[in-house]
Amino acid sequence: MTTWWPYARIAASLLTLAAIVAQLTRSVQNALEATTEWGGHLPTVTANFLSFFTIEANLLSAIVLAIGAIWALRHRATTDAEPRWLAVLLVCVSTYMIVTGIVYNTLLRGVELPQGATVPWSNEVLHVVIPLFLLADVLFAPRRRALGWSTIFITAIFPLVWAVYTMVRANLIIAPATGKPWWYPYPFLDPRLVPGGYLGVSGYILGIAVAVIGVAAGVVWVGRRRGARTP
Repeated sequence: MTTWWPYARIAASLLTLAAIVAQLTRSVQNALEATTEWGGHLPTVTANFLSFFTIEANLLSAIVLAIGAIWALRHRATTDAEPRWLAVLLVCVSTYMIVTGIVYNTLLRGVELPQGATVPWSNEVLHVVIPLFLLADVLFAPRRRALGWSTIFITAIFPLVWAVYTMVRANLIIAPATGKPWWYPYPFLDPRLVPGGYLGVSGYILGIAVAVIGVAAGVVWVGRRRGARTP
């Protein structure tokens, strides 16, 4: 597995990038065909696309998987454990992608979207295939390094920043699809849709935070069981 796993990471990275580009192309195409000023505003459409946690997590995963593969190939003559900085990055993206898979398939799988808004194969790659690959990476990737439990708190930084950014930005833009003076990337973050308003949204955010911490703890635990405890 040591010999071919880096190539599996490269393949997953390229597949992720292809899926992101395919969905971005579809989103831009829809904007170019829009009949309203807000629907055809490419800067907003592009910024909204890049504001989805799914897209950001997948993009980070593609980068980290590629870095991990290159490191492994450059050090294939040794049996050294991966460096700490790489191990931390892998814990982060593994956590984000596993949570993405869980949230999508439990909360968003049945949400109807406008016809032609998504690329079906890209959607499955970003929400199912890559989360499963990152889970496999946690369980089977060679040369893992055991990390301290404090890594969990590092993992929580990005989702917290994203949540604050999302809630602040939401009421500052016009939604391209509807023209409403607000836009949330996911319906469970929209206080106008969630029962209880902002209190209900807070409950979802808290639940996802618990999921992030729980998954991160699981990823770190597996790493400590499998990995080398090196300085």
